[in-house]
Amino acid sequence: MLLEKKPTQTYRTLDEIRQRKEELADQIYGDSTRISTLWNDTFNSNENPTKGEMIANLVSKGFVAFDAFLMVRKLMKTYGLIKGRSSKRKRK
Repeated sequence: MLLEKKPTQTYRTLDEIRQRKEELADQIYGDSTRISTLWNDTFNSNENPTKGEMIANLVSKGFVAFDAFLMVRKLMKTYGLIKGRSSKRKRK
């Protein structure tokens, strides 16, 4: 959603400013409720997943775990142990 460029208005009285302030407050409140609804829809999980969805979730989590394992293995091979000691250089 791109911001629309609106023409500027000139206000002559405090009542016009207050009216515009109330309009903006209503618009902000409407936008915040819409954003919160979209946010909740995005991150709330399905309460009763089907068997196919459960299997798909398990497979997806398995791939993520395997990928994380390979990444840690590669980092340890490249940079040595996590505790700061290098596997190539041994202390006497």
